[in-house]
Amino acid sequence: MIGERIIDIVFPVRCPLCGEVRPFGDAGVCIECEKELSYVKEPTCLKCGKTIESSLDEYCADCMRLPKSFEKCFPAFNYEGQIKDSLYEFKYKNQRGYAGFYCEGIMKRHGKELKTIPFDGIVPVPVHPHKKRIRGYNQAELIANQLSKAINVPVYPDYLVRSEDTNPQKELDDRERMKNLKNAFIISENVVKLNTVLLVDDIYTSGATMEACTEALFKAGVSKAYCTSVAIGRGY
Repeated sequence: MIGERIIDIVFPVRCPLCGEVRPFGDAGVCIECEKELSYVKEPTCLKCGKTIESSLDEYCADCMRLPKSFEKCFPAFNYEGQIKDSLYEFKYKNQRGYAGFYCEGIMKRHGKELKTIPFDGIVPVPVHPHKKRIRGYNQAELIANQLSKAINVPVYPDYLVRSEDTNPQKELDDRERMKNLKNAFIISENVVKLNTVLLVDDIYTSGATMEACTEALFKAGVSKAYCTSVAIGRGY
């Protein structure tokens, strides 16, 4: 107990949204911040999972314009406000401890359905080795490890490999993003055979990354690919 208190003083646990130090033993989000969380709400696109305006529509305009090969995506939050800032800290400021909170959000929003799908493995979207060396970790892998515990499915962190260090996606339109990532992912050698896979990433924007990963998985013999992300953007 004393050792835990010392660790908590030296490396205090912070709220993953506002960054305020949490009381000893409380690793959750602040009550005030929790009230502001923007979960994805119904009605949602049957493919990417983002909120759509009418329950009469099955798919969002993005998925209708550029059909996706994966079965379905399970995003937890809208990519805005504090979640957007939190994910930046998580990805670029070494806030690895936020992964548990993100997993809780995914499970709160989609846990019941995720537990019904017979996944053979969880595959994090890979980052290029050069970026991983600089950052020190793959943020998607940290989330995947937490989800593995939550749904009791093994993680295969090296199943997919990012073979090309592509240009930043945020400056491109939807079709350019697809082209930018074409053939950017390959399957690593001597991997196990997986039939149904859950792809994990921190942010879903255009869907180009998930689509490129799905195509690589299909080439390796995967039958079905599902996706999940902490947050999803409202458009391109």
